Order: sequence, then C-alpha cells, then structure tokens
Amino acid sequence: MNIALICLTGTILGYILAKPIYRRLPYLPFSPAILLPVIIIVLLLIFHVSYDTYMQDNQWIIWMLGPTSVAFAIPIYEYRHVIKEHALSIGMGIIVGMTAGMVSAFYLARLFHFDQQTTYSLMSRSISTPFAMELTQHIGGSVELVILFTIITGIVGIVFGDLVLAGLKLKSYLANGASLGNAAHGFGTSKAYMRNKEEGVIASLTMVLAGIFMVITGPFLVHVIVKLLT
Repeated sequence: MNIALICLTGTILGYILAKPIYRRLPYLPFSPAILLPVIIIVLLLIFHVSYDTYMQDNQWIIWMLGPTSVAFAIPIYEYRHVIKEHALSIGMGIIVGMTAGMVSAFYLARLFHFDQQTTYSLMSRSISTPFAMELTQHIGGSVELVILFTIITGIVGIVFGDLVLAGLKLKSYLANGASLGNAAHGFGTSKAYMRNKEEGVIASLTMVLAGIFMVITGPFLVHVIVKLLT
C-alpha cells in the first residue's frame, strides 16, 4: 500500500470537499486553508504517518505555488495605470514592510532563543511561500520551517487583518491592499479581493514585488540585520 499516494489523494479530495463547505458556512474555521490542515494533522497523528511520508508525493503541490503566484500578474497588468500613479508609495511601502518584518522576526527569534537555522527561516517568512522557499535556501534556513512560518503568518493576517485595519482607520484602498499583501501574502491577497477589487490588485502587486525584492536583496539584508542587531 502506497501511503504517500493515499495522502496525496486525500489532500486533493479534502480540498475539493472543503470548498463547498466554506461556501455554505463562510466562517474562518471552515476555510479550506484552516479546516483541511487541521484534519490532516489529526489523521496523521492517529495513523502514525510521518511528515516525510506525507510530503513524499505532496511535494508537487508546493511546487504549484510558484505558477499560482505568477497568475497574480493578470490583474496587475489590467490595473497598471494605478501602479504607475502610485509607484513611489508602493515601492517605499514594500521596502519598509519587508525590513520591519525581518527585524521583528529577528527579535522574536532571540526572545525564544531559536538557533540560527530557525532564526533565518523565521526572517524569510516575510514574503509569500514560493519566494520564501527560494530565499531561505540561500541563507541557510529550513524550507520545511519557512513553509510553516509563512502559512502561520498568512492565517494570522486574515484573522486579525480587518481588526487592525479598522483600528488604523485607513480609508485608502491603496494602503489597505498594500498592508494585506505585504503582511499576509497569498492569504492577505485573497482577503483583500473579498473586501474590494482594487485592494486585491494592490495586494497582488505588493506580494509579488515584495517577493522579487526579497529574493534579490534578502540574503544581503538578512546578514546585515543579524550583524547590526547581534
């Protein structure tokens, strides 16, 4: 019996079944991004299936995150006039947001006395998963850990995103979209589209550009931040 193949089949079927459940019960606990992982974890524990066994045939699902991120380029192209108009503010927001994310991650890692690999993985989680995986491989982090940290970041973003934005009282769709895309990546972008199409477009742009920015400059920035703050 191929346990890994059963895990792959179960994951795909579980997602297909979870989608209509969420449409009928549109509450956060029933979101496929939360409900399905919880069920999978419980089943793996019950049947004593290791993480390595589960991931054996599920690696290609993670690989698909790359093409999925590229698909966000479509609405970006459609709203390119908005991008040109606010290029400076979007660019500055990405730089400040990524730097703040890495610095806060570094101090969080020091608070819990994480080792170097875990620290670098946590600092890489400031961008969407496919970009974070690429970055963490260049700085000595763990791909498995950065996937976990990035998903947790996204879930926290969609749970508290509306509350934070309401508290900040940001009236600009540009600011709201950039905040969600910068802080919560793919999850935040989906949330932004649910709030407003323009917010979703800006979130898409911010997420993709932040990922490109970090893959190119991230290794240098991570080592500079670690050296300055240590």
